[in-house]
Amino acid sequence: CILGTHHEKGAQTFWSVVNRLPLSGNAVLCWKFCHVFHKLLRDGHSNVLKDSVRYKNELSDMSRMWGHLSEGYGQLCSIYLKLLRTKMEFHTKNPRFPGNLQMSDRQLDEAGENDVNNFFQLTVEMFDYLECELNLFQTVFNSLDMSRSVSVTAAGQCRLAPLIQVILDCSHLYDYTVKLLFKLHSCLPADTLQGHRDRFLEQFRKLKDLFYRSSNLQYFKRLIQIPQLPENPPNFLRASALSEHISPVVVIPAEASSPDSEPITDLVEMDTASQSLFDNKFDDIFGSSFSNDPFNFNSQNGMNKDDKDRLIEQLYREISALKEELENFKAESERRALQLRGRISELEAELAEQRHLKQQALDESEFLRAELEELKKRREDTEKAQRSLTEIERKAQANEQRYTKLKEKYSELVQNHADLLRKNAEVTKQVTVARQAQGDVEREKKELEDSFQRVSEQAQRKSQEQTEVLETLKRELAASKQELQALQGTLESSTQLGAEQSTRIAGLEQERDSLSQAAEQHGEEMAALRAELQQLRDTLSSEKESSKKVLETLQTQLKDKENTEQALQQRLSKEQFALLQSTAREAEQMVQDSLSRLEDPAHISCTSSADYLLSRTLAASDCIERLQDAHSKYLSDRAELSSLLPCVALFAHLVSDTILQGSATSHMAPMEPADRLLEACKQCGSEAISYLSALRDPATLEGADCTPVRNCLSRISAIGEVLRPKGLDVKQEELGDLVDKEMAATSAAVETAAARIEEMLSKARAGDTGVKLEVNERILGSCTGLMQAIQVLVLSSKDLQREIVESGRGAASPKEFYAKNSRWTEGLISASKAVGWGATVMVDAADLVVQGKGKFEELIVCSHEIAASTAQLVAASKVKADKDSANLSKLQQASRGVNQATAGVVASTKSGKSQIEEKDSMDFSSMTLTQIKRQEMDSQVRVLELENQLQKERQKLGELRKKHYELAGVAEGWEEDGKR
Repeated sequence: CILGTHHEKGAQTFWSVVNRLPLSGNAVLCWKFCHVFHKLLRDGHSNVLKDSVRYKNELSDMSRMWGHLSEGYGQLCSIYLKLLRTKMEFHTKNPRFPGNLQMSDRQLDEAGENDVNNFFQLTVEMFDYLECELNLFQTVFNSLDMSRSVSVTAAGQCRLAPLIQVILDCSHLYDYTVKLLFKLHSCLPADTLQGHRDRFLEQFRKLKDLFYRSSNLQYFKRLIQIPQLPENPPNFLRASALSEHISPVVVIPAEASSPDSEPITDLVEMDTASQSLFDNKFDDIFGSSFSNDPFNFNSQNGMNKDDKDRLIEQLYREISALKEELENFKAESERRALQLRGRISELEAELAEQRHLKQQALDESEFLRAELEELKKRREDTEKAQRSLTEIERKAQANEQRYTKLKEKYSELVQNHADLLRKNAEVTKQVTVARQAQGDVEREKKELEDSFQRVSEQAQRKSQEQTEVLETLKRELAASKQELQALQGTLESSTQLGAEQSTRIAGLEQERDSLSQAAEQHGEEMAALRAELQQLRDTLSSEKESSKKVLETLQTQLKDKENTEQALQQRLSKEQFALLQSTAREAEQMVQDSLSRLEDPAHISCTSSADYLLSRTLAASDCIERLQDAHSKYLSDRAELSSLLPCVALFAHLVSDTILQGSATSHMAPMEPADRLLEACKQCGSEAISYLSALRDPATLEGADCTPVRNCLSRISAIGEVLRPKGLDVKQEELGDLVDKEMAATSAAVETAAARIEEMLSKARAGDTGVKLEVNERILGSCTGLMQAIQVLVLSSKDLQREIVESGRGAASPKEFYAKNSRWTEGLISASKAVGWGATVMVDAADLVVQGKGKFEELIVCSHEIAASTAQLVAASKVKADKDSANLSKLQQASRGVNQATAGVVASTKSGKSQIEEKDSMDFSSMTLTQIKRQEMDSQVRVLELENQLQKERQKLGELRKKHYELAGVAEGWEEDGKR
């Protein structure tokens, strides 16, 4: 086969022959195929791998099939096929590696392309490859009885023979793994490679043990020289240990000596020794020197020299012939004895195998009985399914009643058009129930058909398996008969040793007879099981036919109901669209009426404010959003009309109101903004009419878009913002009361915030535990301290404010003092509002953080905002205060307390955030190199996105601060002060 692949430059012929072999029916044949295919992958042409990759899925399916057998060659074939698949995948991913894995160090470096990531991945793939090799090694040893000399029997050698290829692969994989690990340790940290070291240590121990056990087997000693691994594994943490590594070398002798030739050599040596002994005895009797002519008896018997020579030559020829006959007899006797011993060993192994097959046949019969019981149970389940069909018919009758009610409801719907929406919901609900009933029928039909198919397939598969087992037993019995006949002929030729073996052969024949009887009994049981199985099949087929008829009847009924339902649905869709057209027509008239009122002289006297106009445009924009959602739902499902009709009516009302309010607002505005506002209102009305007209037409219904209306509303809102009054006009006599009210409101807001924080703290102690409770207590405790400091600051500010008013008002009242110093008073009001608002927002943020819904950053920002607001309040209070005032000192001391409390809130928030992040830290120990690389790329993309977002947010923050400064300046009158 190997030479054929090199001659053909491929393995097409090999696979064309293999495809005709019954590999799925004969485990021993599949084992032999795996052995030959492994040799081809190692020593065949390089195109063998390319021609074999297309059969990889077939090898996987065969591996799973043999994996279901727990005894014999089943598990061995399954594991060997997995190894061959892994080998093909490894060489496909790494084409630089030849099939026999023989590479130099330079070629190994080129295979990794001098990239540490490639070396890392290559090491993982070699670990997987070596794991499959060791798994096959261990499984073969576990299947053998190591207490006996299994390596000298044919059955044992059949299982051990493929391990020679495994030993060759393991030696190279171990060597390359050691070198790659030393290279990785020179480039990566030791902690990163901890998993590699642990896995290598486990495989090193297994490989060392298997090499040691293999070297002690007689079978391997004359075929292969197995290397021994070092006592301790290499120390990869010490780079110099690489020089101490010795690559394991497997030595295969050029030509192994045959065991049959050894006894013949011994006989030749024994015959040579006997010949030398015979010559010595001849020399002792007749003399040792031929030069002295030991046969010269002329002086004694008077014979001449020629007669003596002829006699001597005749005696020598007779002696040589006798020696040759003696040698041939001894050699033949020894050879026959060895053959008989080997044959006895083979018969003993075959007897054990026959006993094992007998036990397996008994197990199979038990399994078939269990299968028969299971089939009986399934028959009972089929009867239950038949009863369920009756239940389905009853449900079908109930569905007919529901359809009758549906028709009645629909007739009522036609008569009473005003109640169409409510009755539409009832019809939709009833149609849904009918669909669910139809789905239940389809699902039960499918489950019944699947159960029938599974029962028939399982019965057919079991009968085929039993037939194959019987055929295998018959073939093995026939082979046993032929071998026994050949053994009888051999025993008759050796009369001396036949007497000793006749008793054992008789015992073997008895065992054979018992096995044949057991096989016959098993055949009778199989015949009975087949008859019962056929009866069960007939019953199932009759039940299946009856079920099909019932299902066909139900299907026809369901089709009729579906047709009726479709007709009703079409009529309902037409009525619903007619209702939509009438609603859109009414809405169009409403908008047209508002546009016509713009030209009405009576409308010129109507006025409105920009604030009210903005509230109307905001409501109209919200309504447009809801209308667009309802429109999308209606396009996806024409039954969803209940949400679209109210939105259309509300849209028309709000747009009409916005147009009228915009016109009324333009009457109070300057000329140019008034013209722009009036033009925007007219355009908004025309766009709304166009949109409603599109809703009425079926051709333009899907393309109807209210975006132009939204744009017009945005223009109206922008003009309204321009027309809004700048700042808050408050009468000067009301400033004093407003200061007191704002200070009281600030105190109330701070007290309310403190109470809420106490309530949140009690809830957190009751419901949270562990780190979360510790973080929440720390944050809420710091917030409580900040609220207390703010209360002290507000009280100090009130005292200082009262002192300023008393010292500066003279004979005037406090209200007159506030009115006289209006800018200072407005600063106090603004600072007081900011403090109260900041306290409320901070409590809301703390509540969200404690619930796990908010962000720690929001709490930090709120704390900074409170610090800025209190600083504004202190600055506004101390403007008119005396430098030596005791209340001013108290206020400054309270301000420092607020700053310290704010710093405490920020510190506790940051500490809690770090604790939560440490608790939720990621674990990368179970991720592969590819997954880590992917995560790294995602993190880089996320960093770039966040940096871009941070830059945009900073620009936005700058613009907001600029706009806030401008609005605050307008409210406080800074522009007027600058003009003055």
